[in-house]
Amino acid sequence: MPPKGAERFAAEAAKLGLSPQIRRFPEETRTAEDAARAIGCSVGQIVKSLVFVADGEAFLALTSGSNQADMDRMAEALGAQAVRRADPETARVATGFAIGGTPPFGHPRRLRTLVDRDLLDYQVVWAAAGAPDAVFPISPQDLVRVSGGAPAAFKKLL
Repeated sequence: MPPKGAERFAAEAAKLGLSPQIRRFPEETRTAEDAARAIGCSVGQIVKSLVFVADGEAFLALTSGSNQADMDRMAEALGAQAVRRADPETARVATGFAIGGTPPFGHPRRLRTLVDRDLLDYQVVWAAAGAPDAVFPISPQDLVRVSGGAPAAFKKLL
């Protein structure tokens, strides 16, 4: 039986020299609001690992929990013609994880990644650790480093 998502994530993190302090919750933390409530942090500190497709290639948008990703702004940041949200199967194939538990790194292959600049305003952010009930803390600087992400301004302007 293959290892479960959180165990796979921990093994991938170890390959990068990290030992994330994974916290599990009895309730799922699929939404940013659920995760922030369970952790006791602001919604803005939650990292939403969202999968999109730009010009036919899946990429990851690490988005602050208090923001919505703007597909036009992401296309501009990537120099792409068009961006669309990935369907659940495309997201699972690209990342190896189900929506709601997708970590920001540790995927079968490195994905092009954008990091919401608003996440850089925090000392610590919290991201999914491979399962809907598992999260881990990380500094925004380490998040950018280990994800290989490029900080970008792609939040939807209201």
